[in-house]
Amino acid sequence: MKTVIRAFFRTLRLVLGPVMLLKERLTQPAGVQRAASEQAKVDQQCQSLALYQFSTCPFCIKVRQEMRRLSLPIEKRDAQHHADHRNELLQGSGATKVPCLKITEADGQTRWLQDSTEIVAYLRGRFA
Repeated sequence: MKTVIRAFFRTLRLVLGPVMLLKERLTQPAGVQRAASEQAKVDQQCQSLALYQFSTCPFCIKVRQEMRRLSLPIEKRDAQHHADHRNELLQGSGATKVPCLKITEADGQTRWLQDSTEIVAYLRGRFA
């Protein structure tokens, strides 16, 4: 029975995954337009951020859409298909839950935000 349930959900992911990615691509928001000097500052600040995500996770899609809306070039790390990223996420945050935003502070300390709503609120508060 367990095998049947796993097969069902795997098939469901295979069918719905491309549909979700297509919807994300078709509904991409327009990014914020900033002056070149302001965008350069934002780009610099985003170098200390990394988003650990799965490509078809609906909560990850929500965060990526907000990143596009705010014109944020945050590095995206695929924790689903890259074992190195998954291990780094597990060691840093204590879980492989996505989306997860790694924030490296200027003093070298690292914070991990693991909830899409918290991540979106953080990005809006810092960059909006």
